[in-house]
Amino acid sequence: MTACPTGIAHTYMAAEKLAQAARSLGHEMKVETQGSIGAENVLSDNDVREADGIIIAADKDVDRGRFVGKKVLAVGVAEGIHHPEQLIERVQSAPVYGREEGDGAGAAPSSGGSGGGKERSVAYKALMNGVSYMIPFVVVGGLLIAISLALGGHPQADGGLVIPDGSFWKHVNDIGVIGFTLMVPILSGYLAYAIGDRPALVPGMIGGWIANTGALYDSKAGAGFIGAIVTGFLAGYLVLWIKKVKVPRFVRPIMPIIVIPIVATTALGLFFIYVVGKPISWVFTHLTDWLGGMTGSSAILLGAILGLMIAFDMGGPVNKTAFLFGAGLIASGNQTVMGMCAAAIPVMPLGQGLATLIRRRLYSEQERETGMAALFMGLFGISEGAIPFAAARPAQVIPANMLGGAVAGAVAGMAGVTDAVPHGGPIVAVLGAVGGVPVFFVAVAIGTVVTALATVTLVDISERRKGDAAAAPLSPVPAPAGAGVGAVAVAGGAGAVASAGAGAAGGTATATLAKAPAAETRTEEKAPVGDEDPAGDEDRVLSGYLTEQTVKTQLAADEKEAAIREMAELVAGTGKVADVAELVRVALAREAQGTTGLGEEIAIPHAKTDAVTAPVVGFARSADGIDWGSLDGTLAKLVFMIAVPEAAAGDEHLRILALLSRKLMDTDFRARLQGAEDKAAILRALGEIH
Repeated sequence: MTACPTGIAHTYMAAEKLAQAARSLGHEMKVETQGSIGAENVLSDNDVREADGIIIAADKDVDRGRFVGKKVLAVGVAEGIHHPEQLIERVQSAPVYGREEGDGAGAAPSSGGSGGGKERSVAYKALMNGVSYMIPFVVVGGLLIAISLALGGHPQADGGLVIPDGSFWKHVNDIGVIGFTLMVPILSGYLAYAIGDRPALVPGMIGGWIANTGALYDSKAGAGFIGAIVTGFLAGYLVLWIKKVKVPRFVRPIMPIIVIPIVATTALGLFFIYVVGKPISWVFTHLTDWLGGMTGSSAILLGAILGLMIAFDMGGPVNKTAFLFGAGLIASGNQTVMGMCAAAIPVMPLGQGLATLIRRRLYSEQERETGMAALFMGLFGISEGAIPFAAARPAQVIPANMLGGAVAGAVAGMAGVTDAVPHGGPIVAVLGAVGGVPVFFVAVAIGTVVTALATVTLVDISERRKGDAAAAPLSPVPAPAGAGVGAVAVAGGAGAVASAGAGAAGGTATATLAKAPAAETRTEEKAPVGDEDPAGDEDRVLSGYLTEQTVKTQLAADEKEAAIREMAELVAGTGKVADVAELVRVALAREAQGTTGLGEEIAIPHAKTDAVTAPVVGFARSADGIDWGSLDGTLAKLVFMIAVPEAAAGDEHLRILALLSRKLMDTDFRARLQGAEDKAAILRALGEIH
């Protein structure tokens, strides 16, 4: 199986390289691909049964349950592209995969690499898995609460906002609260699932619920999302440990469905209540006492401290300590402390939302959508809108949140802002609960900007470091388990079919190999989807999307952005581009998400935009090569641009990518393309793509 997280051509490149290597080594192979347009060339039960081994080469999780009892080698997709022969040789001595031995869908069997790197990779992927499942609950819960407050809330004399019991909007609010209540156990449960597979899901979710329910361990506030991360990791690794315990054969069938979930859930729950919960309760109590002794201190210092606490864990014991401290003083006539808290409460979601707008390239499409929701939640004082960002990048986001919260709280304290209700955000100022409204908005705005700028700075530094690491020469040692998933099955059956089947871009490919005499080795290659054009039909290169008009023998540009502009102008000559500038913008935005430099001196920039009226493909060569940020460090000398309208952006877009990426893995084909003397010769070579 081969897969890349961004859903582009690496899937097919790895599948083709593995198939080529299998043929050269005298094996038969079947390749399954899973991706954006679904699984293709799927391995049957017979294929798996006859397989001598499975190679997993991808950068996403796949279900390995069907490979129990087979030799499994799990590596990153880049290894499938750059070291296919080594993978085919090593899979024959790979460890046998079996659930009872402790490896789940989220923790692939190790195929080498340092232990520390493996653990970091598995832990990061597990955290991302939990965050991805949590985001919908945060968005749905937060937006329903915000909408119900906006449309069904009744202003009170003190400036507060109350939704009448039994009303329609009260029920909408209750549904939103359920979403918020579930988001923490969902984070914990799916984090645990990514580590320990299905047996870890129940202990992870129940552990997350316990972490978020402070009453179970005598605390006025639960541990929030930080507690959920702790319980998720504890549950996942506890399940892995239990799986390694040797039990009688007759007990094994009930281990994953009865024994492991019950033992892990009970042990984790009691551990959190009696061991972890006590310190949380202690922190809550002593922080409250400490804050009580500060009321006579400098308002600026107190505001900064309260802002730091509000922003730290967004619902955890530290946040709740500051909030309840401010809320408790309202009744005594001191509304300034709550004013400081109210200014800090919206800063985290507003700041994270703003960060996704000012540096879009640092965020995925899902994160940008979550950022828009976070902005809306921030207006209503729902600080939980920032939790997905903090959970995904705690080392960058939490410090940025705290800095912005401290600034907002300090400005509010300095100006003597007051708040008469136990709530925060711009909504309370609009409803008249805040005293010193202009300064309140200034405090919120400054804190938001500080949070956003600090976030993008820290995230940018982190991404640059990752980029530097990725640019290092690839090691022949396989990628750590958990860094990617994809599979090749080595089968001994004479009837195994060697197929370099391609699936969706970014999907997963599984290859089945069978050792056979070189003279008897047969291969069957399948185009991924769509109609096939006859090889060598120059007038129908890539279904007619690439023509002599969209071919350029030499690019004038010597850097990526200029090359993309030159390619956009080239394809615009067909009359199929309504807005060249917009096509360039979308193509560059795609590059910001991740380079389209595929290695092997190839780059395939692509854009899905209604700036083009029909699919079109351009090709150009660069004599000296262009730095495209390819992972293998090669300069791009063969550049294809794919532009499709949004309406045709699905299968057609992926089909073109699949056709190109698979064929371009042929070294001889690339040499012919490089050596073609003119456009006619280039088109003859490209006519081989079908």
